Amino acid sequence: MSPVSQTVHSESPAGPVRDLTVFFPFHDERENIERVARAAVEVLDGLSLEYEVLLVDDGSTDGTGAIADSLAASDSRIRALHHPVNRGYGAALRTGFANAARTWVFYTDGDGQFDLADLPKVLALAGEYDIVSAYRIGRKEGLVRKLMAWCWGRAVRAVLGVRVRDVDCAFKLYRRELFDHIEMQSEGALIDAEILARAARAGYTVGQVAVPHYPRRSGQSSGGNLGVALRAVRELLRLRKSIRATPKVK
Repeated sequence: MSPVSQTVHSESPAGPVRDLTVFFPFHDERENIERVARAAVEVLDGLSLEYEVLLVDDGSTDGTGAIADSLAASDSRIRALHHPVNRGYGAALRTGFANAARTWVFYTDGDGQFDLADLPKVLALAGEYDIVSAYRIGRKEGLVRKLMAWCWGRAVRAVLGVRVRDVDCAFKLYRRELFDHIEMQSEGALIDAEILARAARAGYTVGQVAVPHYPRRSGQSSGGNLGVALRAVRELLRLRKSIRATPKVK
């Protein structure tokens, strides 16, 4: 899975993608959810495609879920999905993928650290690849978080053979059909690596493209939490045999 050229020419700002599900996982993001959702709609309205936006509330306790419901009530293209309790990042992504109704599905985090205006860069590669996995440039994170990410990347490469530049970058596009053929089991931070590893073993192709990373404006990230990291390591060790055994479908 080596990086690919970012020089892409397309007549449409959405590239070859004609219908798209965009979803966001949220947990206690009441200060970000409305801004992020409205920015997504604004960008998507400028693309030549049919779309839906899913807001996945992972058991928030700060009112995020109520805002998601309000946004959905005001726009028929937006749907709100709820976990009664916080189940974890992987579970939130699995809910988004399971409820995606379009041919292609894109997700990014609900904390606003990516600009949806960069979405066309990802969509343009859909004609060549089944998955487009972005990597962050100018990462706006502290040294400890960057070190943890580096160690994690080395671990998943060694254990699962995932050879992408930024495995956990939350700016990814998938051909939705692949989720009919691979079984996701992660409930936590292993989810990105699990999908990429299973998809590669199943025969799906992966391309890469660079996107800028921006500082979090509001709220607090849980990605650098030691408990989250240890849970991901435990999942990696528990699921490694199952992931390696993913059957080829293409």
